[in-house]
Amino acid sequence: MEEAPSQVIDIDRLQPGMYIELELGWMAHPFPTGSFKITSERQIEIIRGLGRKQVRYVPAKSDPPPNQAVAPTQPVADEQAALVNDNTPAQRAAREQLQRKQRAEALSAQQRDLAMCERRFGQTVRQYKQALEQVHSKPQEVMTQCQTLVNGYVGEMLGASETAIRLLSDGMGDKVALHPVNISIISLLLGKQLGLDAPDMGDLGLAAFLHDIGKSELPERVRWLDDSFSAHELKAYQTHVAQGVMLGQRMGLPPGALLAIAQHHEMVDGSGFPARLKGDAMSLPAKILALVNRYENLCNPSRPSAAVTPHEALALIFAQFKSRFDATVLGGFIRMMGVYPPGSVVQLADERYAMVVSVNSSRPLKPRIIVFDTRVPKHEALILDLEAAPELSIKRSLKPASLPRAAMDYLSPRQRICYFFERSMDAPLPEVAP
Repeated sequence: MEEAPSQVIDIDRLQPGMYIELELGWMAHPFPTGSFKITSERQIEIIRGLGRKQVRYVPAKSDPPPNQAVAPTQPVADEQAALVNDNTPAQRAAREQLQRKQRAEALSAQQRDLAMCERRFGQTVRQYKQALEQVHSKPQEVMTQCQTLVNGYVGEMLGASETAIRLLSDGMGDKVALHPVNISIISLLLGKQLGLDAPDMGDLGLAAFLHDIGKSELPERVRWLDDSFSAHELKAYQTHVAQGVMLGQRMGLPPGALLAIAQHHEMVDGSGFPARLKGDAMSLPAKILALVNRYENLCNPSRPSAAVTPHEALALIFAQFKSRFDATVLGGFIRMMGVYPPGSVVQLADERYAMVVSVNSSRPLKPRIIVFDTRVPKHEALILDLEAAPELSIKRSLKPASLPRAAMDYLSPRQRICYFFERSMDAPLPEVAP
């Protein structure tokens, strides 16, 4: 079959409906293929970010232009000459060298961003452990340090037009500190999603960071809820709420934060504890904290063998426990996390395996993923932004154990789910993936 004729046009003349050929190697762009029909303005923004001034346009495969036909930028003779020159060995070598450089830069930026998130997560873990150590001897000083930390996060989140939740590596800390840090990050992102103002965000952040501090007053045996608890052990476990409130009062926490700590195990249907509150008797920060606490405990239970995937945790809450949570808060949580939260193992529509590593809270249906590809070494795998690849979609979620061994080794699904946040760029760098 004869190929459809094409022409070269300037980048600034691109519009949705055009079928283009990027003429770049698979390493140098974030799209599934180098030839495709443009479907959105965002794709055009990403194409501009590739650094090319012109692309090849195929009129026969494009939608009819709304006004007039797009004229080629160059005369046909010049275009043919450019094509010949562009295919010389020297030009091909230069193009391949540029592609390798672009890939190296993208990989370096990706690793740098992840390292920054993990470093900040680690600093927060250390600050929580320090708070536990000093809460009795220096309660007001601990309060000041925690408030400074939380206010910094609130300022960053509210100051960013878009914020993404990011999956981190395994081994970021033990559950004692991992749990409150995860709860703090997710709760604050959800608070932003629900439109909380800075003071309420501050109360929510403090309550989330310190909600379990009362457990430091309990025997080790009853600090984490277990199905095997006797009635006496369950009652002892539940006292951590009152213990946390007392410690919070000693620290001088604001009333809104104290109230959220007091209510973080309440449920809107009255099935929670210690007061069996219902509905609007709970504060909004407490409703947020109760939901996020449940989600995190499903993903990171005290017994790792009982853990479910983030996708399963979200599905379980919605299918079986939604009556326990505020409908507005749960709806906001689902919109923020997406159907496939970070840490979910998925299969794409083209049958490839992948793991969700980041979700933009403003565009949750188009997460960023790492794709299993035997052609690319694991340490060089780059993130694929599904928003830049509308032809691709997620087919289903998978249990990590169902992955083929090679995919399991490559994607390394997390045994413990650790989250942090990162600012999303309005026009992302061309992070490419095979």
